[in-house]
Amino acid sequence: MTEKEKMLSGQLYLASDKEIAKDRYNARLIFQKANRLGEEKADERIKLFYSLFGKAGKDLWIEPPFYCDYGYNIKMGDQVFMNFNCCILDVVEVNIGNNVFLAPNVHIYTATHPLDAKTRDSLLEYGKPVTIGNSVWIGGGATICPGVNIGDGSVIAAGAVVVKDVPPNVLVGGNPAKIIKTLDNNQ
Repeated sequence: MTEKEKMLSGQLYLASDKEIAKDRYNARLIFQKANRLGEEKADERIKLFYSLFGKAGKDLWIEPPFYCDYGYNIKMGDQVFMNFNCCILDVVEVNIGNNVFLAPNVHIYTATHPLDAKTRDSLLEYGKPVTIGNSVWIGGGATICPGVNIGDGSVIAAGAVVVKDVPPNVLVGGNPAKIIKTLDNNQ
């Protein structure tokens, strides 16, 4: 099994592998070019972002700068908006539903490292997928940690650090994020 195959399957892998490093390099070429384009070239910029992702539905909008590891592990539905300075570490899949809004400085991480120092010192790492449901709003500066699933209709408060799954239709906040209240999305 190649290091890339290990990475994509969530197993321990070596990120310095040449194939994986080339994929990161190629992603950086795309998002760095997109991030440099001014407003007069917004259409060209969004086309570059579409080319970066594994899947992106209609009406994608990203305010630069945007950063990611690979891009091809990011899959999004329709009407996804990412505000300034969002970062997605996508060593495994990040699935984002329809009508999802990410405020500035939102970070989504799938990459993680072993807890035991000996394995960590070997430079091995692994990933846990993240899933964000439909009609989710993630507030500014929020961090979504590896392996988290966020249910439809939920809101993540600004600055929240989400380390556990979030059920549908709730507001969570804090560090670590906890349910603040249930939301009535059936109005």
